[in-house]
This record gives sequence, structure tokens and C-alpha cells, in this order.
Amino acid sequence: MTSLALGPSWLDPATLIPAFGLIGILAIVFAESGLLIGFFLPGDSLLFTTGMLVAGGTYLHQPLWLVCLLVVAAAVAGDQVGYLFGRKVGPGLFNRPDSRLFKQENVEKAAAFFERHGPKAIVLARFVPIVRTFTPVVAGVSRMNYRSFVLFNAIGGVLWGAGVTVLGYFLGQIAFVRDNIEPILIAIVLLSAVPVAIELLRARRAAGRAAAPGHAAGGGGEPAADRAR
Repeated sequence: MTSLALGPSWLDPATLIPAFGLIGILAIVFAESGLLIGFFLPGDSLLFTTGMLVAGGTYLHQPLWLVCLLVVAAAVAGDQVGYLFGRKVGPGLFNRPDSRLFKQENVEKAAAFFERHGPKAIVLARFVPIVRTFTPVVAGVSRMNYRSFVLFNAIGGVLWGAGVTVLGYFLGQIAFVRDNIEPILIAIVLLSAVPVAIELLRARRAAGRAAAPGHAAGGGGEPAADRAR
């Protein structure tokens, strides 16, 4: 099994899975889906690698359907915790000071993403690193209709949790993929970062337009905390 040379070794799926097995995978999926401290965890590459290992019977010997079911359950439960946390904390989350594991800009990105896409953001955010961790929290802060949240949460959990795992399962049986797993995992990480880069670019352009002469006369926009209410 090839090691993915990105970030700390303990975040490498090739290290995490042999050490902690399916329990470790589920814990990471849960944390990345809704705990504020889980935004840095390697969800996409981890699930893809999980599918490959299930296909090869290496480290993971459970059937694919069971792995997918448990991964989806962990993903849905994580978002549920994030939503409830957001409802409890409320708009005060936008005034929380930065720390090593918490950055206000991450919350604001998720708020902008949620405002742009509405309820479907719960599904779309699953495929955007960092944003997927904070979006359910923002949904809770904005008091999104609970039934709608549960529905979109379940859809997103299935599409992301089962989808990426199944993709890894079937692609993992192709010799080319097995022989080039490291560059493929790196490509997955880079592709998953593209939506974040696009959002950052849009935010910078919007900030540039807001700072342009004459724009201030229009009254500007509402703060992210007010938009999320």
C-alpha cells in the first residue's frame, strides 16, 4: 500500500486505516462531517482508499454494503451534531475568536456557500473540504427547517459517503489505478480543493468590488452573521 505524501503521516489513509481499521474510518467521517475540529481530516482520499482496500480484502474484510452503510450513518450523524451545535450556539458563533483549530473565515465561507445555494448546500458541501464541516453548523445557526435538513443531510451522506467509497471499490480493481495509487490520491485531494479555491477567488473579487470607489454608496452587504440568521 503506497503512502500518500501529503500532510502529517498520521493523516495519511495508508497510516490511519491499518492502525485503526473501520472504527477509525467512521470516527474520522463523523468528525469531519460536523465537528468544528474535523475540518482538516482527509475525508475524500480516506473514503476512496477505503473502497480500494475493501475490493482487495486488505485490512478491511467487511462487505462493501456494510462499509457503505456505516460510513453513511457516520456522515449523517456528524452533520446532525453540527446542526444541533449551530442551533445551540446561534449567531454568537460568528463572534467567536480565532484559535489554532478555529478560524472565523471558515465559518464565513460556509455561510456564503449556504446563502448562495440554499438548502441544497447541505448536499453540495459534502464534496467541498472545510466547507462540508462548517455548513451543517451554519444551517443550525440559521435555523433551517429541521425536516428539510434531515432530508438533504441523508441525500448528501449517501452520495458522498457511499459514492466515493464505491468509486474507490470499482476503480481499485483496475490495474492502472492500483499501480498509480499515489498520484491518483493526490489528484483527488487537489480536485477536492478546487471548489474551495473558486470560493476564495469569488470572495476576493467581491471584496475588491466592494472596496471600489462609489460602491460604498450602495450601502454594502450584510455581515455574514446577519445573513445566517
